Amino acid sequence: MRFQLAEEVEMTRSVLREFAREKVALGAIARDEAQALDFTIFRQMGELGLTGILFPERYGGAGGDTITYTAVLEELAKVCASTAAILAMHTAYAAWPIYQFGNSRLREEMLVPLAQGTQLGGAGLANVSQRMEDGALAKPLLADEREGHIRLQGTHPLVLFGGHADVYVLAARLASTGKTNVFVLLNGTAGLQVNPPMSKLGLRSMPMSAVVLQGCEIPIEQRLGKSSRGPTGATSKMALLGQLSAAAISVGIAQGALEEAAAYAKARKQFGVTISRQQGILFKLADMSVRTDAARLLVYDAAWRLDTGLEAVRACAIARRYAAEAAVAVTTEAVQVLGGYGYMREYQLERYMRDAKCMESELGLGGMVVNEDARILSQ
Repeated sequence: MRFQLAEEVEMTRSVLREFAREKVALGAIARDEAQALDFTIFRQMGELGLTGILFPERYGGAGGDTITYTAVLEELAKVCASTAAILAMHTAYAAWPIYQFGNSRLREEMLVPLAQGTQLGGAGLANVSQRMEDGALAKPLLADEREGHIRLQGTHPLVLFGGHADVYVLAARLASTGKTNVFVLLNGTAGLQVNPPMSKLGLRSMPMSAVVLQGCEIPIEQRLGKSSRGPTGATSKMALLGQLSAAAISVGIAQGALEEAAAYAKARKQFGVTISRQQGILFKLADMSVRTDAARLLVYDAAWRLDTGLEAVRACAIARRYAAEAAVAVTTEAVQVLGGYGYMREYQLERYMRDAKCMESELGLGGMVVNEDARILSQ
């Protein structure tokens, strides 16, 4: 067995490294401070074919594989985890479910612009109750089927790119059966109201908002998959790609933090020598490197399984769990290597640490609730 990426993947990684350094890294701190989504960068990712890696060329995609997709997310996350997360959430929770479960009309009309990066796809998959500012419990999002239409009513507490996306993929409970179904909703649909964006610890330039739907009616054809499949259909399969995406981003965060800490250690001098020669610092850097490489191998294994059609539920869950924990550990140690400077925003490591902690939470999965322990223990 050769643990080596294909030449095409390495070429893609090289191109992405330059794009990330020259375009993405430049305004990462400012975007984080402003909690701003930069559509210019998103469109540039579309021009490079990144928004359509996993989709066939007939739908505006690049016809790539999952390993290429994870390599791209890692390179982006090395300089800006929010940018990587925007690409991942757009792909895994909006474009991919339309491709997998949408009818031919949805694929032609909605998937093509999403794959080309001319439109942004948002999603709300955690259909849970939420307490509003006044303490009242928000009404869960319900779907009522009537005469060829679906009527959506209620509140979705956590929607990716609320107010920014052109297309939303939303989970709602069927009023008749209580099962969860997934629907596609266009921005501007009558009755769609987006609340102000949430202020988060990490991934600050990836906006999330609560969305209120007041009698939104959509054609029944905008339901993804069959109504009888419930939560074991579209949403469970989205979880695989979502977990893998989160794992790849976590590896990128860890690698970026490791490189920043190593570069600082080689430049910072104490008592006439660089601190990189101090045993205590070497121990930290070595442990950080081991965790990062181990997490990367788990990500590649899970991606390979998805590409070859092998069972990947357990592999994706393990990769996500370990990579997220590794990212938190590595970024924490990186801050320690820099000492007081590690807490200063101009050195960026505090942003890496905040983003890593966010990736470890459900927000790293776009708010999707997944029984990760059960998946890890499955055989």
